[in-house]
Amino acid sequence: MLREIDRQAASGYPYLVILPILSGGVVYGFVRGALDQSAAAMVVTGVLAAVLLVSFAGFFMVHPNEVRVLQLFGAYVGTTRTPGLRYANPFYTKRRVSVRIRNFETEKLKVNDENSNPIEIAAVVVWRVVDSAEALFEVDDFEEYVHVQSESALRGLATQYPYDAHTDGEKALSSHLGEIAEQLQALIQERLNKAGVEVIEARISHLAYAPEIASAMLQRQQASAIIAARQKIVEGAVGMVEQALNALTGQGIVQLDEERKAAMVSNLLVVLCGDRAPQPVINTGTLYQ
Repeated sequence: MLREIDRQAASGYPYLVILPILSGGVVYGFVRGALDQSAAAMVVTGVLAAVLLVSFAGFFMVHPNEVRVLQLFGAYVGTTRTPGLRYANPFYTKRRVSVRIRNFETEKLKVNDENSNPIEIAAVVVWRVVDSAEALFEVDDFEEYVHVQSESALRGLATQYPYDAHTDGEKALSSHLGEIAEQLQALIQERLNKAGVEVIEARISHLAYAPEIASAMLQRQQASAIIAARQKIVEGAVGMVEQALNALTGQGIVQLDEERKAAMVSNLLVVLCGDRAPQPVINTGTLYQ
């Protein structure tokens, strides 16, 4: 595998002064040769003019957060990262590669989660090039490679987790966003190491059930929420009833037999667990009549 080689290109400002001066000298020599009718002088100055003309191709600019990859007749020579006006061998091919931070959002992918439920998922990936040689020479098109491999990693991750957690401690796409984002970043980075790309961040940007099951899953989520709420209400009501019975017995306010305790428990549970406000009923008789 090719690795980036740091190559310092010369500053272009001295050449910006030297080459025009030399060009002026060549023009002067060519004019003197023409006036003196010296064919040899004209040939020499013509050759020098061609060399100087080619030499001007050595100038190139390096912008901030940009590198230039240098090649000589197809062979990789090195990469220069120093910004400004630079000068190198005029025969070098100088390819521009941006090392700025970039980001993109994947397409909404339709996949099956761990429970085989069809879901729609998309992610935002933040990345940058860290090795220009690998980015240019190890893959055909590193930008397309990043997009394709990111979607592939996202698709594979979505099949490993359920959409919702149905048991305590279970990791799910909708409830463990931080952990899922870290694992997605690691999966994408593993695939992009050979392309000289660093993944700075990867996180889910869209997550939903597929339209064909969205309504049924919404009802399931509502039912689960109602069941969980009822469980909390019942747990609280039982504790309150136990506390009330213990207080009545401990303070000797009233002595209750098992039947009266059962009646009190029934009444308290109806009051505490009911959906509506209780309606008082005045008992004009006894507990048993």
